[in-house]
Amino acid sequence: MNIPLVDLGAQQAEINDEVRAGLDEVFATTSFIGGKAVAEFELAYAEATDVAHCVGVANGTDALELALRAAGVGPGGEVVLPANTFVATAEAVSRIGAVPVLVDVDDVHLLIDPDAVARAVGPRTQAVVPVHLFGQVAPVERIIPIAESVGAVVVEDAAQSQGATRYGRFAGSLGLVAGTSFYPGKNLGAAGDAGGVTTDDAGVAQRVRLVASHGSSRKYIHDVIGINSRLDTIQAVVLNAKLRRLPRWNEQRRQAAARYDALLADLPSVRRPRSLEGNVDVWHLYVVRVPERDRILAELNEGGIGAGVHYPVPVHRAPAYSSLGYPAGAFPVTEAAAEEILSLPLFPHITEEQQARVVAALAASLKR
Repeated sequence: MNIPLVDLGAQQAEINDEVRAGLDEVFATTSFIGGKAVAEFELAYAEATDVAHCVGVANGTDALELALRAAGVGPGGEVVLPANTFVATAEAVSRIGAVPVLVDVDDVHLLIDPDAVARAVGPRTQAVVPVHLFGQVAPVERIIPIAESVGAVVVEDAAQSQGATRYGRFAGSLGLVAGTSFYPGKNLGAAGDAGGVTTDDAGVAQRVRLVASHGSSRKYIHDVIGINSRLDTIQAVVLNAKLRRLPRWNEQRRQAAARYDALLADLPSVRRPRSLEGNVDVWHLYVVRVPERDRILAELNEGGIGAGVHYPVPVHRAPAYSSLGYPAGAFPVTEAAAEEILSLPLFPHITEEQQARVVAALAASLKR
């Protein structure tokens, strides 16, 4: 049998009856926009993240854009973010007319490097966006004073870190505001696109709701130019069911990561991931670094192992961002990692047998 990178079917089987009952209620009440399920999820996710407010939106990219706009970032402002991230982090900046300023990451954890942030901020900096990558939290406590020194704010990209903590505080509760994604493959994933914005600031939450609803505080009264970005009620039903299971699923991910650590210990050419001190990782991805990555990836995939790469093309090397003018070699850690990183199958329901097969296949490929 093939081993997928993520097994969404196993999750769906666990929640199927609860979701069907929730969907029956949605269709019976015809509460297709907003409704009880959305309100319940916003309250529950705010509580789970230990913040005062959660605003459900249509997807993770919208969540980041809305968080930035609500934080006061606007056209011409500079936003510092890591080069090692999914392009949506930069897209959210570009969509509001701001300018992405990229920085490198640390070589051990591949998280944004605070020293690089300190060198990059300046009088035009309006925000810094630490990305909580692969399931662990960036060192936000080091970045906040750097941002504040130039009058900027910290907006977290928490798309890969639902339930992760840093020194006991949840991802999504550390900066002024955070955007997260509930794309199906996330630790907390919907049955389609969905996202959320979390904050302790009531004014920020109110601005997110305003802009996400066509800039309208009252029907047909449009105070600002907004967008249409709602959390779909059907997605909220799915998210409510999965949120109740998220702590257990995250713990199962941690157990699986520990098994990989043990299984890979005798493969010296495999560089295993390490959690940053102070973090409790939720292992959205288990990312190793290997030589000849592309060959090994192809051989694993041909053998039915659903490995992947997150991410093979750094933001500054994407054609869409060639206008930023960063040359090859501008971010050496990010660029070297992009040639070596390999995401192994990891999901709450992965079995010890499946993990043993993954590592056996990887070991065999490394020997060739």
